[in-house]
Amino acid sequence: MTAPGAFTEASSSPGETREAPIHAGAKIARAWQALAGVLDPELPALSIVELGIVRRVHIDDSTLVVDVTPTYSGCPAIEAIQLAIHDALAEAGLADARVAIGLAPPWTTDWIAPEGKRRLRDFGIAPPHAGGTRVDITGISPLRRSGAAVPCPRCASTRTRLLAQFGSTACKAQYRCDACLEPFDYFKPH
Repeated sequence: MTAPGAFTEASSSPGETREAPIHAGAKIARAWQALAGVLDPELPALSIVELGIVRRVHIDDSTLVVDVTPTYSGCPAIEAIQLAIHDALAEAGLADARVAIGLAPPWTTDWIAPEGKRRLRDFGIAPPHAGGTRVDITGISPLRRSGAAVPCPRCASTRTRLLAQFGSTACKAQYRCDACLEPFDYFKPH
């Protein structure tokens, strides 16, 4: 008999058929490890864990549950993310898992892990400022002025300017660096 909150897995010893219990903590740890390999479809430089959309992994009535908060309530990638989560968990031997989508509290760019911000920069996308700091886009919208510059992810110059409110996706703005002359996306804070 298996303890509550545990599941069984066949032993890996050759010729041995006895089952060893895997407790809830090990199941949750295995799930986090699997989720760390699931890339965001719109930001393939980041895992969904680094992006901060995986809020919690827990056991509910003996079922593994992954709580996810999408970056936007109408995120077009949420179905692809759910399928990728199910696939990764099934590959990790956790096929009986459930994905729960929650919109409260709303996702914020503050949830992006420091490693995720570094990966964004390495990928050529300027990461969002901490604390939802708005950047200076003088002449565009008085609601979004703060004086904070957006450093270029390629050369780190702060001599950059906004080209368009929206970049390759709605969560990004298009900028241009006046130092290296390269265009780049900036992940807008919110």
